[in-house]
Formats: sequence, C-alpha cells, structure tokens
Amino acid sequence: MNFKNGLELETLCLETGKSIAQICIEREMALTGWSEETIRAEMRKDYDVMRLAVDRALKEELHSMGGLLGGEARKLQDRLNAGPTVCGPWMSKAIGAAMGVMEVNASMGLIVAAPTAGSCGILPGSLLTSAEQFDWSEDQIIDALFVAGAIGLIITRNATVSGAEGGCQAETGSAAAMAAAGIVSVLGGTPRQTLDAAATALKNVMGLVCDPIAGLVESPCQKRNALGTANALISAEMTLAGIPSIIPFDEVVDAMYKVGKRMPMELRETALGGIANTPTGCAICSRIYQ
Repeated sequence: MNFKNGLELETLCLETGKSIAQICIEREMALTGWSEETIRAEMRKDYDVMRLAVDRALKEELHSMGGLLGGEARKLQDRLNAGPTVCGPWMSKAIGAAMGVMEVNASMGLIVAAPTAGSCGILPGSLLTSAEQFDWSEDQIIDALFVAGAIGLIITRNATVSGAEGGCQAETGSAAAMAAAGIVSVLGGTPRQTLDAAATALKNVMGLVCDPIAGLVESPCQKRNALGTANALISAEMTLAGIPSIIPFDEVVDAMYKVGKRMPMELRETALGGIANTPTGCAICSRIYQ
C-alpha cells in the first residue's frame, strides 16, 4: 500500500475500494509490523495532545518565551461569548483554537508538529472544531488525521514543509492542505475531492513568505495559523460544493516547491526580510536580545 504522490494514492483507492485513511493505516502496518488497533491507538495519542493544547490555552494564562504572544485565544473566546462575531461562531472558534495551540507551543508546552511547530495550530483548529460542529466520533477524527498525514507525507516527499526551505507557504500552506483534506474525506468527499481540497488550500497561499520577528516562531506565525485554519475550512467548503481544483494536487505541490526555491534567502525564515525587517520588527528584535 505504498504511494509516492497523489495520483498513486487515488489509484490505490479506486483499485482497492478502500479509503485514504485505510490505505494509510495499512501502509503503517506494513512499515511497523503493528496491528491496526495499535496504529490507531498511536494516532489517538496525537489527537489527545491536540485536544489538550486547545483546552489549555482557553483555561490558562500563557505567555510566549519572546513575549510576543499571550491570551489571544481567550480574547477570541470572550468575544464569541459576548455576542455575534464577524466570522460567525464556527470560524471564530476554529481560529481561536488554532491561535491557542500556537500559544502553547510558544510557551514551551506540548504540541503536535503538524507538519511543523510553526503551523501546529491549523490541523487541531480545523479538525477539532469541525468534529464538534458535525458531531464526529473519535474514530472519524482519527481517520481525518490519517488522511491529513497522507497529504503531509506526499508534500514532504515531493516538496517541503520547511519554512527555511520553502517559506510559510510550505508550513501553513501544507498544514491547511492537510486539514482541508481530512475534513473533506470525513464529510463524504471522494479521493479526488480530498486531493482537490488540499490543492486549493496550497494554491490559496502560494508564495507566502516566512518572516518571523526576531527569528521566533511567534509573530506573524500565530495569526498565519488563524489564516491557515480559515483557508482549510474555505477550501473544504468549496470542494464539497463541487468546485474542483483546476490544477491537479501533484502539480500544485511541484509548483509550490519551485516557488519556494526561487524565494530569496531573506524571505525564508531568516528574519532578514518581510515584517521582521521593518523598523518595529528590528526594534523588537533588539529589545528581546539586548
């Protein structure tokens, strides 16, 4: 049950009649020699870490090591509780969860790098909120995580999820692609639609640079996790409405990689360009490292 790209994954699904999640589980069984029950139990541990990270940010006063983050998730929760929000309750809750996980990460808490620490809020923010909205079972959430893992695996194999190599498009873009695919798969999308959702999410942030202030995974990373969560939900919604990706997933992954390679070094996590190199960004850097 091995696959190197989206086309091979889709072909396996069509030939065997199995879901992407099941294909992924059987791949892990072949690689590890573990039973399906054990493999699902391992993924359940990741789910538990994600869930606890979201809960912690809403209950505790967390502050990042660099001092740029702290309390944003609770502010969004307070606004949601106070009345109507611009984004509506579902989106507001999702972006709040994503920002909360980033607070846990930046305060040296336990998170799941999905696929990276800098994009760790997007998958839990998107999936856990969707699970609550649609009353998913725990098994459905685990299936969505396996589908997300398949997308992350393909991107990692054929391109990159590293901001230092491909910019923020490779981090938050990949995370949004993973989340969108997981949501579409559980909500009844076909393997092709699942890949289309991932392709759409990647395309939506093509060329996004990585410019962390003071070189810390705090700002603008946290807000871009909120953006990535919205991107994932929007991409899933469009796909489930029957709007496909004009460019196939594998070609989008290849394009993203080529764009990342063409970015100047200053725009790939070096904190030498973008907002990190603004007067205020430089002043913050000096203050932190004085």
